[in-house]
Amino acid sequence: MSVTSDRERILVVDDATDTLEVIRRNLALAGYRVWTAEGVEEAVRILQATTVDLVITDKKMPAANGLDLVRHVRENLGDTEVMMITGYATIEGAVEAVKAGAEEYLAKPFTDEELLAAVTRALRKLHLRRASMNHVAPPGLETYGIIGESEAMEEVLRAVSKAAATHATVLITGESGTGKELIARAIHYSGPRRAGPFVPVNCGGIPEGLLESELFGHVRGAFTGATESRAGFFQTADGGTIFLDEISEISPAMQVKLLRVLQDKEVCMVGADRTRKVDVRILAASNKNLDALIRKGLFREDLFFRLNVLAIAAPPLRERGDDVLLLANHFAGEFAEDFEKPPILFTDLALNALKAYDWPGNIRELENLVQRLVVMSETGQVDVCDLPSLMRFTAPCGPGLDRSLVEVESEHIRNVLASVEGNKTRAAEILGIDRKTLREKLRKYEIEQ
Repeated sequence: MSVTSDRERILVVDDATDTLEVIRRNLALAGYRVWTAEGVEEAVRILQATTVDLVITDKKMPAANGLDLVRHVRENLGDTEVMMITGYATIEGAVEAVKAGAEEYLAKPFTDEELLAAVTRALRKLHLRRASMNHVAPPGLETYGIIGESEAMEEVLRAVSKAAATHATVLITGESGTGKELIARAIHYSGPRRAGPFVPVNCGGIPEGLLESELFGHVRGAFTGATESRAGFFQTADGGTIFLDEISEISPAMQVKLLRVLQDKEVCMVGADRTRKVDVRILAASNKNLDALIRKGLFREDLFFRLNVLAIAAPPLRERGDDVLLLANHFAGEFAEDFEKPPILFTDLALNALKAYDWPGNIRELENLVQRLVVMSETGQVDVCDLPSLMRFTAPCGPGLDRSLVEVESEHIRNVLASVEGNKTRAAEILGIDRKTLREKLRKYEIEQ
């Protein structure tokens, strides 16, 4: 079976020729590039001439033994993983191998499946360690400011490329903190309107009474306090792109007016009696299920169809695999530079914990966490104990049945808020209540808002 040069390289060391050949054949069939050596001296010569990702060595061999090779790899080849196999498995031997630096310890006889599983685990640790050492995203992974190499993000980047080549309206959906505005900016700055303005508008952050004036502008005397005419966001974005974030937050009355803008490409300033043409591309985003809002009568179906010409779904961080590690290291490098501190390094256990966490606050939550770790780090190394309690394993300590319902509810609300970095909208969604009810409970339990 031919193996491409970008596959992992493995060196197998064993003085038993038959064992060496069986392992070599199994690894080659699995797609790895394999070198073999019948002793430590030969193995060292190969390692001096060849870059190897993983060394698999027998423990007992004539002259220098496997432990000597493990120590050699650990002290001379920082970017190579090592695992030990032995036909004389003991607890003491395993402890000795681990202390010497072996990541895996496999007792003979082992099955093909056990061998491949151990190799996979060892290489996985190597990849995690490499990721923790690269504080800048590898070349080719940062596109339009978007960092990621997962299949989910590759699909997003393909969609961005297609959307950028058109003038069609785009609806970007996804949970809070998934980078919807970054996707919108990527569409604008990689398209023909890149020289024009990009105007982001947080529809949920503008009071309802001011939204029309902010979007479409107003003329002098249109309302109390309007002492001069003022252009709105649509006029400001003329020739470029307007990004309507949290589009689901606008009122039904405002939805009607926005629909007319999409249909006619004209805006009417508040207090004016004539409309004016605008040349604006519209990108919109929502962290809510618009289909569900339509069924509840809270969002106009015809406006949804106007917005949803092209659709891009921003995947949650928990579905992006190793992108969590790339982003963590990217943020670590950025904040280390900002705060003039040495870069932090994540241990293998910490990296595993980051990847296993659910990330309800997505990229924004990760960014805030890394910033805190950079600021608070004293050693430059981040281990699991340095991460928030929600990311750490906790042994069961009993149900705590002596606590009141008030205490349990108060603690749960605090924990949920902490998990989403204080995002009350996301916390209310997780708790299954609305924001008003959440605010009442925060006041009731005297939880800092």
